[in-house]
Amino acid sequence: MIRKLIVAGALVAAMTAPALADPIEGTWLRPSTGALVAFSKCGSSYCAKAVSGEFAGRSVGKLMKKGASYTGTLNDLAEDKIYSGRAKVTGNSMKLEGCVLMVLCKGENWQRQ
Repeated sequence: MIRKLIVAGALVAAMTAPALADPIEGTWLRPSTGALVAFSKCGSSYCAKAVSGEFAGRSVGKLMKKGASYTGTLNDLAEDKIYSGRAKVTGNSMKLEGCVLMVLCKGENWQRQ
């Protein structure tokens, strides 16, 4: 009886625990430009830096893990603008979106390299 209660409690805890995001660290291909962007730990966040292409060496943004996704700011280097950003990583695929007022959003699917 006690064993069943322990198992039941563990199942409830597992179902109510917050979902964890897949790791964003690594190098990603941005399909619209063909550029590679590296995400690496910087304090409690993850900083993105272009490692190839026209803007190599420049910051692409900074995201913080929040449950099953990442949120923060993204830089559009071609337009020299900063947007609210969010990312969701699933294995080797990442859906990345930049938004104005969190209403007008534009996104891309990136692939881990």
